[in-house]
Amino acid sequence: MRGLKDKVAIITGAAGGIGRSLVQRFLEEGARVAALDLNQAGLDEIKGQFQQYAGQLTTAQLDITDHDAVAKAVQKIHADLKQIDILVNNAGWDVAKQFVETTPDLWDKLIAINLKGPLSLQHAVVPFMVAAGGGKIVNIASDAGRVGSSGESVYSACKGGIIAFSKTLARETARSNVRVNVVCPGPTDTALLQSFTGGGEFGQKIYDGLKRAIPLKRLGQPEDIPGAVAFLSSDDANFITGQVISVSGGLTMHG
Repeated sequence: MRGLKDKVAIITGAAGGIGRSLVQRFLEEGARVAALDLNQAGLDEIKGQFQQYAGQLTTAQLDITDHDAVAKAVQKIHADLKQIDILVNNAGWDVAKQFVETTPDLWDKLIAINLKGPLSLQHAVVPFMVAAGGGKIVNIASDAGRVGSSGESVYSACKGGIIAFSKTLARETARSNVRVNVVCPGPTDTALLQSFTGGGEFGQKIYDGLKRAIPLKRLGQPEDIPGAVAFLSSDDANFITGQVISVSGGLTMHG
């Protein structure tokens, strides 16, 4: 991709399956990556996994539900690396339950991680991008936010909110050359999706049903996602903002 070399990219949820693939892709493209995650052990594994890119990679433990901690982390990244060119909001969490079986405490946790967390990152990063004359934000949502998904009611609501928010932020920041786009993975074979099978028969039915429904007849893999994200973060996408791309094996097809 054009224009990623030496750019500074913040990637949240970096220790997860998709997160690690994103970190790897941006490092391979020559970017400097600030990898953020709540899981310190996972961040330590990333350092070991990508030792050949040690000069390009920094890691920091971060709870994205803590607005003040997010602001401090972003300020430190900017102070240390002197710029923030790209933000990839990838961190997320869910549990498979029908809505009537959920509780307000679960709603609060899902909203804090999947909606308010990405908002906090963008609230902290956008002023730096505006001051620098532009930047790229890619929010990782979900096809659950476009068409709904049984057992993921509140998660779907959060991801739908991220899609709507991204379009609005794209309009508000376009004059400052900040481009905001969304990538929606379909069912992807990560620990999060696999955890659904631990929820009993209902979760297993969701897992198996999704697999059958995908036209390409397989679940997505973590390495299927970074190509679209890298493209939207590159100079090849300089005239693209406010758009939503599904990476779902054809499960959803939007005009």
